[in-house]
Amino acid sequence: MRFTHWLRAGTALAVCCTSFAAQAQILIGQTVGISGSAAATVAESMAGAALVFDSINAKGGVGGQKVEIISLDDKFDPKLTLEHTRTLIEQKGVIGMFMTRGTPHTQGIVPVLEQHGVPLVGPSTGAMALHQPVSKYIFNVRATYQREVEKAITHLNTLGIKRIGVVHVDDTFGADGLAGALNGFKANNLEALFIEKFDRAKPDYSAIAPRVAGKEPQAVIFIGTGAAVVDGIKALRGAGVSAQIVTLSNNASGGFVKALGDSARGVVVTQVFPSERSLNYSFIKEAMDLAKAKGMGDLTPAMVEGFVSAKVLVEGIRRASPKPDRARLHAALEGMKKFDIGGLELSYSPTDHTGLDFSDLSIIGPDGRFRR
Repeated sequence: MRFTHWLRAGTALAVCCTSFAAQAQILIGQTVGISGSAAATVAESMAGAALVFDSINAKGGVGGQKVEIISLDDKFDPKLTLEHTRTLIEQKGVIGMFMTRGTPHTQGIVPVLEQHGVPLVGPSTGAMALHQPVSKYIFNVRATYQREVEKAITHLNTLGIKRIGVVHVDDTFGADGLAGALNGFKANNLEALFIEKFDRAKPDYSAIAPRVAGKEPQAVIFIGTGAAVVDGIKALRGAGVSAQIVTLSNNASGGFVKALGDSARGVVVTQVFPSERSLNYSFIKEAMDLAKAKGMGDLTPAMVEGFVSAKVLVEGIRRASPKPDRARLHAALEGMKKFDIGGLELSYSPTDHTGLDFSDLSIIGPDGRFRR
């Protein structure tokens, strides 16, 4: 079992064989695909979150107590996500969970969170099932996938692009994204040119790519994660598909762009946070300054998501102090009203755990950067 601990400012993420739990004053758990198909994006989101935790701990923590994130590598496997969640809650005694990744992964741990009364902040998934009906212990930060897909289809329609197809992973994430696409088609008086699905565990585009090419689409909405989408886009291009490719914010990372290589240019990626270069938002400037101080390169959208999610978690801990525990953290989060992240406000209530509703589109430029 692989543990990653975030504790001291300025230290790199370290992989350890033993737990430092006895030294930590505030323990937060995370199970996420440090390796596996989502690893590139996960690394960037973790780096963005670490900017917040390192900065807070360098100043003495929250109320004099340092925050430690214990991260376990679930290899983007829902079964491991469930197993690790039990370990973190039942053995490590964390008071909260942070930024899981994946729709089936997060849905699968909800019963464990409910059993132990442990809040989860900032799951890196926009699944509608985690928003409606309200899940008592899930505190979303980012907007839903359905909103992203609907906006993308509306945008394509305004450009006169009508022949739009969907390729999606065959799991709850793919089904959720497809529901958003169908809503988008209906809202714009369109019909899907085609709907294709691929296996989550063993994606195979050998039959899908030629079928898509035969439909001669103007645009393809590609719903999937990391490496699977990279392989799919390359397969479509190899089959002669020249259509506009659109994928979702879960792939908004520099690692995703790098993996696409020559196929990256012109791919549209939906976004759920303002541009990582927009100085109109003070939290972006804050993240930039912290990254520069650590000698890091440019921010990426995935880093911004990690940064904002960490800010929300730290604010919840601050409000639950001086003796934060699971119940106090949950109450503090649910009572959070108009929390100014730095240009965006976030609110929760017993009937609304949605968080932000921001959505935008970007396109990968020739320099590999996301352009709005």
